[in-house]
Amino acid sequence: MMRLNRFLAIAGIAARRKADELIRQGRVAVNGRLVENPGVRIDEYQDVVTVDGKSVKYCPEFVYILLNKPRNCLSSVSDNFKRPTVVELVNAPQRVFPVGRLDFDTEGVLLLTNDGQLAYRLMHPRYEVDKVYVAELDRPIDTKDVLRLRKGVSIGEKKPVRARVQVKNSRKVELTIHEGKKRQIKRMLKSLGYQVQALQRTKFGILECKDLKPAQWRYLSRFEVEQLRKSVGL
Repeated sequence: MMRLNRFLAIAGIAARRKADELIRQGRVAVNGRLVENPGVRIDEYQDVVTVDGKSVKYCPEFVYILLNKPRNCLSSVSDNFKRPTVVELVNAPQRVFPVGRLDFDTEGVLLLTNDGQLAYRLMHPRYEVDKVYVAELDRPIDTKDVLRLRKGVSIGEKKPVRARVQVKNSRKVELTIHEGKKRQIKRMLKSLGYQVQALQRTKFGILECKDLKPAQWRYLSRFEVEQLRKSVGL
């Protein structure tokens, strides 16, 4: 027996938080009856679960895929406007979903998996997983603005957000954050008057894409999976 939201995460439908939303929206049924409580417990081997009328199979085997996301590709499982998605780039037999999102025009490290528990922890600020980005700016960055980024800037959230900052050259900066707020890097720099002309995520936790060209992917090694899980207390 397990919670319905965990079942959906393991099946590769969505990460735990997104699975909760699907359930509350009345899109998930168990044995033909709509369920709106994410915490309801089901028999993963006997109960019939559907999402939007489509049957969901229990998939206890986890897969972990590292993708070097190219630009002009959506960090999503599907898209109503027929734009290319990251899931279309990989050929995993199991259903997988991206862990977090990179903007349509942002490239770099992206993890795809059907391990909902790991995905949830990797994205939660509590576990302080480093997300490293390199941004190319429209003009040279001022030293005072580097200090402001380190201390924290306002981007319309409840609290100021900060980053570890390393200046690569006058127009290129590396920023390390733990949160994953929507368009966070671009919003932080925009708050100081800079436009981001190109953005790449170079590292996510221990993961890097040094051996992968844009749109290429590979499975994680057992060691990488163990290190990722260990980093978030699993």
